[in-house]
Amino acid sequence: MTPPMPPGPEPLGPLLARLRLARGRSQQFLAAELCAASGVPTLSRHEVSRWERQLRVPGDFWLGWLAVTLAVPVELLAEAAEHSRPARRGTPPAGPARPRAGGTATRRPRLRGGPSPAPTGATTRPAPPSGRPVHRAGRRSPPATRR
Repeated sequence: MTPPMPPGPEPLGPLLARLRLARGRSQQFLAAELCAASGVPTLSRHEVSRWERQLRVPGDFWLGWLAVTLAVPVELLAEAAEHSRPARRGTPPAGPARPRAGGTATRRPRLRGGPSPAPTGATTRPAPPSGRPVHRAGRRSPPATRR
């Protein structure tokens, strides 16, 4: 038995998913349409998924473009977004909690009287020779050329 829907408008996540599926569009296609319409090339399918799962609520900018691409009034989406915001504050995301990488759940216990063991899979890099900076990926920069 499912719990009764709270009074008021439908939350934004299920509404977006329903509108998208009613038009036969995938998350990837909707993201591409939003990018083309807004001129912002960085929106991905993953962000659309986060909106639909209510892990994030889009701001006014994206609500406007969602209304254009889904051909619905922006007021409908804005009202659903307002209805979704209080519902997600203070509540953990749906699904099982997963520990973050490097969190306490992945650390090994410290040995008494000795140094802390290296994390699994960690490697130590030798220090670079002085005078040549090291990039983030650990590669040395090319030597300077003389003219």
